[in-house]
Amino acid sequence: MAAPQSQTTYTISDLAREFDLTTRAIRFYEDMGLLQPQRSGPGGRNRIYSPRDRARLKLTLRAKRLGLSLTEARDIIDMYDSPRDTGPQLRKFLAILAQHRAQLEEQMKELQANLDEVRTHEREARTLLSRLEKKIA
Repeated sequence: MAAPQSQTTYTISDLAREFDLTTRAIRFYEDMGLLQPQRSGPGGRNRIYSPRDRARLKLTLRAKRLGLSLTEARDIIDMYDSPRDTGPQLRKFLAILAQHRAQLEEQMKELQANLDEVRTHEREARTLLSRLEKKIA
């Protein structure tokens, strides 16, 4: 049974359900240093996630949707755990975003070139087919 939303801690199953993830994915984010749950039970097998872990997971998934790597996501998220000097945080965030934008723009150029090549081949194939059909008719 799921715990109420007003709770102060979460199980791995709670987070998996809420964010539509597998528990394996959450453990992977933990291995990447994005989440740091408390441990309880025999041998520390049970993970107990804090509201901070939940927020970090939410930010990680948002960064992933933007196409950032998990390392970039961790760097950005970790900035907000440090003492708040917003100037350096925002400069680093802007630098990461600028680098990511440049990568996306380069990918867009490559995709556009591929589309242009496909269109050229389509035109050539239509022309050849039209000539072929005229000879047959």
